[in-house]
Amino acid sequence: MSVAWHLLKDSPKESNLCVDIYDEIGIGGGASGVAGGLLHPYSPKAKLLWKAAECWKECQKLLVIAEAAENARALDSETTSEKRLVWRRGIIKPVTAAKNVDIFKKNAQNSLGSCRLEYMNTDAAQNLVSDLCVPFDSAVYMPQAMNVHPKNYLQALFLACQNHVQELSALGYGGKEIHVYKETIDDLFLLAGDYDVVVLCLGAKANMLPELQGKLPLRLCRGVVAHLELPKDKGGEYSDDSPSILSDAWVAAQGTRNLIMGSTWDWGSNNSSQIVSAEEVSMAMDELITKMSAVYPSIRNWTLTDARAGLRAMPPLTPLGSLPILGCLDGFVPRAENCKYWIVGGLGSRGLLYHGWLGKLMANAILLSTEAALPLELISWKKK
Repeated sequence: MSVAWHLLKDSPKESNLCVDIYDEIGIGGGASGVAGGLLHPYSPKAKLLWKAAECWKECQKLLVIAEAAENARALDSETTSEKRLVWRRGIIKPVTAAKNVDIFKKNAQNSLGSCRLEYMNTDAAQNLVSDLCVPFDSAVYMPQAMNVHPKNYLQALFLACQNHVQELSALGYGGKEIHVYKETIDDLFLLAGDYDVVVLCLGAKANMLPELQGKLPLRLCRGVVAHLELPKDKGGEYSDDSPSILSDAWVAAQGTRNLIMGSTWDWGSNNSSQIVSAEEVSMAMDELITKMSAVYPSIRNWTLTDARAGLRAMPPLTPLGSLPILGCLDGFVPRAENCKYWIVGGLGSRGLLYHGWLGKLMANAILLSTEAALPLELISWKKK
């Protein structure tokens, strides 16, 4: 969706451009829609991720654009929008290892201005989340961090793309289109005759295309997230002002009696089904409750209402961390009928943070028809 938005927005108004999106289960219906949606620019040790400032900036822009589109839709239909896109309540992370206390203190002094990091003791942390356990009297709080509802957000971003096309048409620039098709594409060459450019944003399923099997440096990892509810006969509601919690497991707060908890890491799995078996649910809950109760004991009062799973496409490890893979697939996929193939992949568990910036980079590279527009760090995987 980010690539589509930037292709439509950043191309000349007068250009003829048709963007078709193929998604077999609809926008936000796949692994992206399963994600818990915690959004912040830090690594587990509270260090800023590579290009964090650029990623954070572009992500905020798209969130505002999507919210505006959803609010306009609700206004036009004269109804209150029930589609919540973002909870801006911050994220708190208790420090759970003594060796990390000094690291977190130091990193809090050098945080990103637009998403700052605050170091605090137990009393301050428990003022934010009353039942929070802070083992080493140390926690870091990210007040500008947020929780995004991925499916609602992606659908609103598609709506923003449609609105942009309509606005241009009303101004006399009628050469742009965007469509979505709920179809499965099993063979890239089926698209070659209809398009000048095909951009693969398939996540873990990119590895499963016959043309790319064994060619991409992606590590697959299945994750289960649990939707929890506080029973009506129990107190201990999660305050509307309390941040989400990030630890060895995490909880994303989406209401006083609704939480999402995650996530498991089943490395090497190629199971992309969202359906979770009873055995998998039981194992996931045992693991997640054990981890989460170490910092938020009240989680044991909550009950499971649903569990869903997604398959992550984790990128290769580099000296700069786990970086996504971008680039032109010339040399990997034979060109057919003058169609050029590109890929955006390996976003792993940080798709929300990276997607705005990567979509902008990819759209720019496509419009200029050159890979030179992409950072070398993101195309270096092709040389290995």
